[in-house]
Amino acid sequence: MTFQLTREEGENLVKLARKAVEEHLKNGKTWDVPKNLPLKLMKRCGVFVTLNSVRLEKKELRGCIGYPYPTTPLTRAVIESAIKSATQDPRFPPVSLEELNHIVFEVSVLTPPQPIKVKKPTDYPSEIKVGQDGLIVEKSDYKGLLLPQVPIEWNWDAEEFLCQCCIKAGLSPDYWLLEGTTIYKFQAIIFEEVSPKGKIEQKELHCK
Repeated sequence: MTFQLTREEGENLVKLARKAVEEHLKNGKTWDVPKNLPLKLMKRCGVFVTLNSVRLEKKELRGCIGYPYPTTPLTRAVIESAIKSATQDPRFPPVSLEELNHIVFEVSVLTPPQPIKVKKPTDYPSEIKVGQDGLIVEKSDYKGLLLPQVPIEWNWDAEEFLCQCCIKAGLSPDYWLLEGTTIYKFQAIIFEEVSPKGKIEQKELHCK
């Protein structure tokens, strides 16, 4: 991965995500991109913002939305993704302002997805590094994305990762084996709050 973020830059992005949601829930507005930011943070990047609810030391997904491709300046993408994760993820009701005290924010900055080229579909698992790669499965109008941290959290191997990404796309688990299905992979730099409004650290994934 050629694009890198310092700890301070990663912390700023996570704080930006939380601040954007707080401001939106308070007044319904989209927070403006702060001025005088480093040019690096204005680079067009794919990004996802993940919200996890933390209660009794148990973490549960509360929202996750983002931009798979580098179409939007990074800070703007973080602001918009954070607000949408909190208010527009169809899997969950909108987050309340009071609920933010029990939510940790996680920002994943993505490399541009690249198609995985194989001689035959059964070779796909050998081209995927669990703990490093995220996946996109695309078939006609169906598309599903899973971030690199997801198979680690669920203890999936590469084949199960492919199956679950097909399910995320609304397809049968075995669609990655069928002709006409395209598989992309990408990597991510991930920063997350250790606790709600608490310390922010870079998330290290352990490769399998």
